[in-house]
Amino acid sequence: MQWLPDVYYFLGGIFLTNAVPHFVNGVSGRPFQSPFANPPGRGLSSSTANVIWGSINAVAGYALLCLTGGEFSFKNTNDIVALGLGIFLSALFLARYFGRFHGGNAPNKSDSPEGKA
Repeated sequence: MQWLPDVYYFLGGIFLTNAVPHFVNGVSGRPFQSPFANPPGRGLSSSTANVIWGSINAVAGYALLCLTGGEFSFKNTNDIVALGLGIFLSALFLARYFGRFHGGNAPNKSDSPEGKA
């Protein structure tokens, strides 16, 4: 199963990408959506919960890249494509998902500096 490491790298990209918004919001002291909120994934969790959740995602991503039995290499095009595809698709999904809660899917033009007089 020569393709199995690429699946792990793809999944690693998903976990690493998901770590970013949780960790950044957490260390910035802002509450943010997480699976531990009420309702899960929609309500806000504390900044501490988000630092923990972001860190768990980062460890899972690292494990999928480095501890799965494959030999991940930044010099191997297949490895980078699998990782990059996981990152890109996850980022698009997260942008749309979190954009529902933070106004990112349809930003209000009157909120921009050019829209204010």
